[in-house]
Amino acid sequence: MKKKKPKNVFVPGAISSQFIGESIAKHQTKTSIGAHNIFLGQVRADEIDGKVITAIDYTAYEEMANQKFHEIREATFEKFDLTCMHIYHSLGIVNAGEICLFVFVSSPRRKVVFDALEFVVETIKADVPIFGKEVFEDQTHQWKQNS
Repeated sequence: MKKKKPKNVFVPGAISSQFIGESIAKHQTKTSIGAHNIFLGQVRADEIDGKVITAIDYTAYEEMANQKFHEIREATFEKFDLTCMHIYHSLGIVNAGEICLFVFVSSPRRKVVFDALEFVVETIKADVPIFGKEVFEDQTHQWKQNS
């Protein structure tokens, strides 16, 4: 596949089910694809020290993060036989229950999409400079620790 330039993967606020559905529908004309795999990261209403998270406010060093996403994309295409891959991440407030990360991989074969998706999501969590401030029901907040 031809190397591409970094693109902006960020979307303001939560990623809607309509956006996800439209992204999937666009691939119905790509008849060389035999399998898709999707990861949807959702904000949890965790309880920490007796307080419930109601939202996460995401920020990032956008230029650096987009470059990292690009590097992950290129490495994934080198490592796996993918037809296409899409990554979207929220910036700003995302409420508990809403989607903040959407990763979509496609390939002629199903085994590839499982392995590729795990690689992409784990690499994003480890390498991309995105920060989340957990917002609690009492409007206090703290920086999120990735797990």
